[in-house]
Formats: sequence, C-alpha cells, structure tokens
Amino acid sequence: MKIHPVILSGGSGTRLWPVSRATYPKQLMALTSELTLLQETLRRVADDTRFAAPIVVCNDEHRFLVAEQARALGVTPAAILLEPVGRNTAPAIAAAAHILADRDPEAMMLMLPSDHYIAARDGFWEAVDRAARAAGRGALVTFGVTPNRPETGYGYIRRGEALDGCPGCFRVERFVEKPDLETAKAYLADGGYAWNSGIFLFGAARYLAELERLETEMLSATAKAVALAVRDLDFLRLDKDAFAAAPARSIDYAVMERTDGAAVVPLDVGWSDVGSWAALWETAEKDGNGNALVGDVLAEGVTNSYIRGESRLVAAIGLEDVILVETADAVLAAARDRAQDLRLIVDRLARAGRSEHREHRRVYRPWGSYESVDAGERHQVKRIIVKPGGRLSLQKHAHRAEHWVVVRGTARVTRGTEVFDLQENESTYIPVGTVHRLENLTDEPLHIIEVQSGGYLGEDDIVRLDDSYGRE
Repeated sequence: MKIHPVILSGGSGTRLWPVSRATYPKQLMALTSELTLLQETLRRVADDTRFAAPIVVCNDEHRFLVAEQARALGVTPAAILLEPVGRNTAPAIAAAAHILADRDPEAMMLMLPSDHYIAARDGFWEAVDRAARAAGRGALVTFGVTPNRPETGYGYIRRGEALDGCPGCFRVERFVEKPDLETAKAYLADGGYAWNSGIFLFGAARYLAELERLETEMLSATAKAVALAVRDLDFLRLDKDAFAAAPARSIDYAVMERTDGAAVVPLDVGWSDVGSWAALWETAEKDGNGNALVGDVLAEGVTNSYIRGESRLVAAIGLEDVILVETADAVLAAARDRAQDLRLIVDRLARAGRSEHREHRRVYRPWGSYESVDAGERHQVKRIIVKPGGRLSLQKHAHRAEHWVVVRGTARVTRGTEVFDLQENESTYIPVGTVHRLENLTDEPLHIIEVQSGGYLGEDDIVRLDDSYGRE
C-alpha cells in the first residue's frame, strides 16, 4: 500500500529573519544544502517506492514558488492545495484527508512539515515503516524525536506501553507543553520522553472519523471547502468562505491530545525543525573552532558562532557564541542563546510599517524576479529577470512611465499596438497609460534594467488586462 505524503508549506518566515521573510519563508530557501528545505522534504519521499506522489498545502502567495521548486526537482505533486486563509495545521490536514479518502478509503497519510532537516533518510524510512504498521491497525501515529539536550523550545511526548504486534511503536501516555529548563533536564534524565516532531502518519478516513467525534465544525467546513474548490492552473484553490469557517487549531490540540488512539514511534535520525539560527548552527558543518561560516566570510579569533554573508564580504574578529547574518538590506547580530527572541525585532519592524520583515529587495514573481537597485524622488531603478518562457501581464500604469534597457537576452515587447523584439543594448520607452507587456520567448534568462519615473511608483499602480498566471 502506498503512503501519501502531505507536505505543509505554510509559515511566516520570522524565526530565520533576515534571510527568511514572509513572502519568501525558510522552507523556500537553501539553508542546509544546495536544495531548499521544501525540496529536501520532497526528495525525502520522492526517491522511494513506498510513497505516492505528494500533496503540498501552501498559501496563495507562495504557490508559484512551490510549483517551480517541485518542477526543478522533477517532482509532480498529486495536488497543490491553496489555503485561502491560514487556519493552522488541523484544517489543512483535513482538506488533504478529504481528497485522499474520496479516492481511496484505505489511504494512509504522512504529514510532513516542509521546513525540517533530517540527516539519516534511511532511518526515517524505517521509522515510517514501523508507524505504518500501527496506523494500519487504527493508530494515529506521531514521531517522537530522541532528545540529546534539555530543550525548552519543543513540546514533549511521554511514551507509554508498547503496542502489541507493532515493534518499535508505543502508546502515547501524554503530551507535555514546552517545559522550563529544570523540567526539561528531568525529562532528559528520565529517558521516557521525546520531542514532539510535528510529523504524523495515519489513515485519512481514521483522521476524518476523529474530527467527526471531536471537531464536527472543522470537519464540515473543510469538507465544504474541498467540495467547492476550483482548479486554477496547476493548483486546487480551496473555497475561501468555507475554509475560513473552520476553527483555527493545530492537529495536536484538535486531535492528538484528545484521541485515545495516539501512538508514538521514536525518531533518532539527526532531526531539527530549523526553528532558529541556533538550531541551524547545531545542524551545520563546522570548522575546528565550532563555527559555521556560510558565504564570503573571514573570521579571526571567532568561536562557536554562525556567520552568514548573502551579498558581500563579512569580516568578524574576536566573537564567541554569536549569530551574524548579512543580507542586501539588513544585518542581524545576536547572542546565540538569544536566537529565539528574534520575533521581538520582526514585530518591531511590522509595527513601524517597514518592509524588511515581509520581503527582500529581490521579489519573486511567477515569471521571474525583480530587485530594487536605486530609488529616489520621482524615480526608481529595478533589475528585472524574466525566466525562459516567462511572460509579464498585459498591463498599464496610471502614474509612471518606464524605460527598459536589455542587458542580456532578447525581449518581446508589446507597446500599445506595436509588437517588436529588443536585443542586448537596445531600449524602449513606455509612456504613462500605455498598455504594454514584456516576454521572454527564448531558452535563456532575460535581464532588463527598468527605470521608472513619475509621481507615484508603488507596486499597486498596475492595471492587469490579461495575465497568464490568473492574477487579473
């Protein structure tokens, strides 16, 4: 029997700021390898015959990035479900369960967060096999990570008696909230506690049956959201009003802590939720001084630190136990043991109405990306990259004119009633109010320098008349 992975790709991107942002959160970034965390999760279940094609659940804003990263890996999801509003994990899993149970009443679901790190993939598969045996007998299985330190940032699971006929699987005696340090030390010494990984395996119909018993409102709302879902290109868009009516609850609170069928399989595979810069330092390859150095970094007399340069040289001298992260528009310096407090900075940015908590200077679109290079009174300069086959919307602006200069590739330009090609070092002018479009019909990326001029240069000064990505 195939196991159906359900990959949850939500998250606001606050805990690994400034690299992770709301519009480009950590699961879409390459932090532990050359692949992004989402791609690592996809590959974890794509390389083995025990798994069916995955279902990915994400929000509308990230849909094209998720689809592109799956395509780049050569993975075709069974579905990409779009959450119209965030309602936590239990409703998201319920939506996938409705789809799977309709197709196959005996379907098994493996819930995977998209942003976790697992070092030993074979060990993970073995744990999944143990969990599948228990799930086949009706258990709702969670995976409990074997702790190696007294961690206060995770919830814990108290292991109960062994399940008959299911080697390596145990009943859950109880779930425990995040403890204080002394309690965490006691849990570690006890040996019967595990970290709650947020990974689950159970039958789709079994999960829905528990919702019928425990969360009837959630069951009804998510069933309606799936029934009224509409196909949008490669995506399945859940009905907004129906999904918004579902109570916003985690699977732990809605089901796992209240069911009498919870079981746990120990997981000792080098797991991390990559939930902070300190956690990323734990998993990273380090030099002889205990430093994880990423990018163009020079360190002298630095120990036990994580230093990352994204856009320029970073030099550090005489530091110990620090996090130092540089991006094109922000620098973070923090004591490593204060990494969990990063939300305080992100919240201050949001309250101040600044953009650095939400997006990078480079902003990704389904057709490619743009990056702000310079901005001043009545002007803005952007670097635009249009991927092969990319096509911006047919649009016009009420307040700004645009000058385009091709610096690499060939651009197909629509300007009013004209359609023409621009080669490298050629340019054109788009007057205010003129209908226009930019396309790349070649197999190579197209690079454009765009100079905007006018009294208002905001991104909302766009009237889309036609769009290949459904954004009119």
